[in-house]
Amino acid sequence: MGKYILKRLVYLVLVFFLLTFLLFVIYQLMPANRAFTDAQTELKTYKNLTEEEKKTLFDELYLKYQRMYGTDTNNKLKLYGRWLGVVPFYDGTYKGMFTGYFGWSYEHSDEVVKVVAPHLKNSMIIGLITEIAVLGITIPLGIKQAVKKGSKFDHGVQLFSLIGFSTPSFITYIVFILLFCSILKIFPVSGMKTPGSSYTGMKNVLDVLYHVTLPTICLVFGSLAGITRVTRASMIDALSLDCVRTARAKGLNEKVVVYSHAWRNAIIPMVGIIVGGFFGIISGAMILETMFGFKGMGLLYLSSVRTADYDMIMFIQVIYTFIGLFSNLVTDLTYGIVDPRVRISK
Repeated sequence: MGKYILKRLVYLVLVFFLLTFLLFVIYQLMPANRAFTDAQTELKTYKNLTEEEKKTLFDELYLKYQRMYGTDTNNKLKLYGRWLGVVPFYDGTYKGMFTGYFGWSYEHSDEVVKVVAPHLKNSMIIGLITEIAVLGITIPLGIKQAVKKGSKFDHGVQLFSLIGFSTPSFITYIVFILLFCSILKIFPVSGMKTPGSSYTGMKNVLDVLYHVTLPTICLVFGSLAGITRVTRASMIDALSLDCVRTARAKGLNEKVVVYSHAWRNAIIPMVGIIVGGFFGIISGAMILETMFGFKGMGLLYLSSVRTADYDMIMFIQVIYTFIGLFSNLVTDLTYGIVDPRVRISK
């Protein structure tokens, strides 16, 4: 097991550097030049200059800012090394990812880590609540559908979940906001807490839960079909296995047969969905965050792309890349735990 994990970690590190280098090169092609913009801005503060003096001064200012941001070269490997923090800047200093510096947000005028922190927290709150709710509802539904295959209950759940799956998400959000906020007035329209409130402790927790309930319902409604159908199909296959027939022939209780024998086999194909879902809680949801006024990762990423906030984009991509690679490792290890036939020691 230890040898396998070590080999996978080495593989993940290599893939991480390859992916981040490709992303770095791609984002270098963005039509944005912070050094040029800052040089132009500072140049405007100088008055009564001739055109020749302006040109000379601009070249000096442009070079100054290029050296400040580490972009005074066209060598992509050197630029990538500076971003990592393993290649020095013009003044001999090291300032990059390995030194704990992930860049400066041009849009927010602050370090990207400080800007991302609250957005990441908001995405994790709603993502975790939604994931727990989705699995807590869809898995029992899928199991019951498989047990009652062909019944009215089975057909009813399939129809209801298919409606949620086929309806565009923004339409679902509009309908739910109209119904629960405007007509029934049960939930607030936007935000993650009561405006102007300064609750602490349990009051703050309840206030946040109250505000994220409707978005959670919307996300669960849209996720019903996918996981429910996978659970149903896996359980139907598991219920037809010889070991399940044998358990029934021995006279075991139906609940023991379903949850102890069938479910243990049905969960194997679902490991990737379950584990991936929990690791995907930080990705954010752009449309949902826009419509409900949440400051999450999805909205932050979209805003950064619009404003060409290069350092912010790269930091968010680093987070997504790391989470994606690490979730694959955890998924593989989980397969070995839930299915004894899978050997991961070699």
